[in-house]
Amino acid sequence: MGLTIGNFDGVHRGHRAMLQRLVEKARELKLPCSVLTFEPHPREFFSPSNAPARLTRLREKLELLAEAGVERTHVLRFGADLAALAAERFVEEVLVRGLGMRWLLVGRDFRFGARRAGDFALLEAAARSRGFGLEAMGDVLDAGQRISSSGVRAALAAGDLAGAARWLGRDYTMSGRVVHGERLGRTLGFPTANIALRRPPPLAGIFAVEAELEETHAALRGVASVGRRPTVRDNAPPLLEVHVFDWEGNLYGRHLKVKFLRKLREEKKYDGLEALRSAIAQDVAQAKDYFRKHG
Repeated sequence: MGLTIGNFDGVHRGHRAMLQRLVEKARELKLPCSVLTFEPHPREFFSPSNAPARLTRLREKLELLAEAGVERTHVLRFGADLAALAAERFVEEVLVRGLGMRWLLVGRDFRFGARRAGDFALLEAAARSRGFGLEAMGDVLDAGQRISSSGVRAALAAGDLAGAARWLGRDYTMSGRVVHGERLGRTLGFPTANIALRRPPPLAGIFAVEAELEETHAALRGVASVGRRPTVRDNAPPLLEVHVFDWEGNLYGRHLKVKFLRKLREEKKYDGLEALRSAIAQDVAQAKDYFRKHG
């Protein structure tokens, strides 16, 4: 198979350039076009409290890889055994014998194996001895800067949705299944579809959004909150709440993809529910004004 390896968090423009080269070469060699990725992210395994926020859940990543032309994605469980596997054994046991790799594309700074001892020079030696093809992928730049997942995270954290979208090649989205909440939004007159976030999100605040139902692909405009609801509870887990305009149906249990278009403000703790209700009403008016101006 033709293979590339990485975490591919966000599947941004740099990743897509690599995937495009992989697809081209795999077709040329008449090999399956494949990606090897890891779950969890190695940094989540080694230092869970300091791991970067994920840009994409595993499901979203798999969908984006498939859209880019990847035929097979192999998800390798990253745990203590894999972390301790020597680089030479990783090449032999996982790549060559396990996956049947015949051509490999990685970045020249790619590191792997126990203590990150494996590098491109080790792969070059293995390619000569094992007879597989090897190619290095250069960086993809935007205005002289290397496009990276960390750069996308920084833009999202700063509320720069346009900058994040430029590096992603699309508007930033989060998705998940709608779960039952505390019905506070309904009590306040602004019912919300709630998506629990298992990990800290890369952005926070109040946003104008478009939400898409998986079953119908209908685009539903609304306003969303990403955060911990400080007015309601202290130290609550992070939650994505979406108030969809002009929606009367039941969204519980349905899969929703939320596209973030404009940041309206930061999350704030209010002095009581009436103050919160007034703030939400202003958010709704501001979001509707955004959509009037942007079609």
